[in-house]
Amino acid sequence: MAQSAVARERIFALRETIAKLEGKPAPALSAAESQALAETDFEGEKPDNTLRLPLGIPVLDEALEGGLPLDGLTEIRTRLLRDAGASSGFVLALSAMLQRQDEEDGKAPLPILWISDTVATMEAGRPYAVGLSDFGLKPRLFLYASPRKLEDALWLAEAAVESGVFPATILEVRGNPKPFGLTESRRLNLRAKASGRPLFLLRQAGEEEASSAVFRLLAEPAPAKARPLPDGSMLGGSIGNPVFRLTLEKSRNPAPLSLLLEWNPHDRRFFPVRQSADTRFPGERTAHSGAELPASADRSDIKEKMGPRLAIARSS
Repeated sequence: MAQSAVARERIFALRETIAKLEGKPAPALSAAESQALAETDFEGEKPDNTLRLPLGIPVLDEALEGGLPLDGLTEIRTRLLRDAGASSGFVLALSAMLQRQDEEDGKAPLPILWISDTVATMEAGRPYAVGLSDFGLKPRLFLYASPRKLEDALWLAEAAVESGVFPATILEVRGNPKPFGLTESRRLNLRAKASGRPLFLLRQAGEEEASSAVFRLLAEPAPAKARPLPDGSMLGGSIGNPVFRLTLEKSRNPAPLSLLLEWNPHDRRFFPVRQSADTRFPGERTAHSGAELPASADRSDIKEKMGPRLAIARSS
């Protein structure tokens, strides 16, 4: 099935090349149809859903049909660039889960490849080795590349996924660049299906657009809980494990799913978090939760009402 998918992808690429030589633009509709044909088994069999990464959250795994695909393209995006830490942290957590999965299966550890566009690197920064270690990853099993051009980054991502060497490849882009559209995402998705390796598209400060990604997740930062103590109490003023707000935007689920997840770097697992109405620590809250007293009516700094008045400058 993988070989037939690659063969169909080459046929569609040749058709697009012929259309460009004839001066005819390759329509986006044909790309979408080719993607649908590539994902369909002509023998009538259902696609193999065994290559999945369950996140350990029943509600989310059910919406993801068992988990994130390990043989396809998954997109994680943010609305604002200031939320780049949330999307980057979530992708790194997924990479740490893949490394833990390989360790449990007794496989030799393989490095994670992070490919970043130059524009995204300048604004969002680069991964930090000490931070990777604290997050649950091994810096010696982490490779980072930052090509100068987006076209080079796309070529590198395609070659890395096709090689099948890396347990996960991360491609970070800034916004919605024109060189990276539906056709390019389709090629990356087909490469991932052929090699049986996952590709995570990290779109910083990007809008929703047509893509061949199997799933698209919106990652946003959320308040972290306090650090727990051995006796079960919470250490006031401390910062615990990172928390992410995830919204499943693209899936077969008709309604978008939004929930909070806490990442435990020691166990390298996600845990659900209940949304609290007041995220402040107990010491930061008021002693009485009643309604505030109304302001006094005879204050000297009260503003006068607007009326038919004329401002005249004072004479010296």
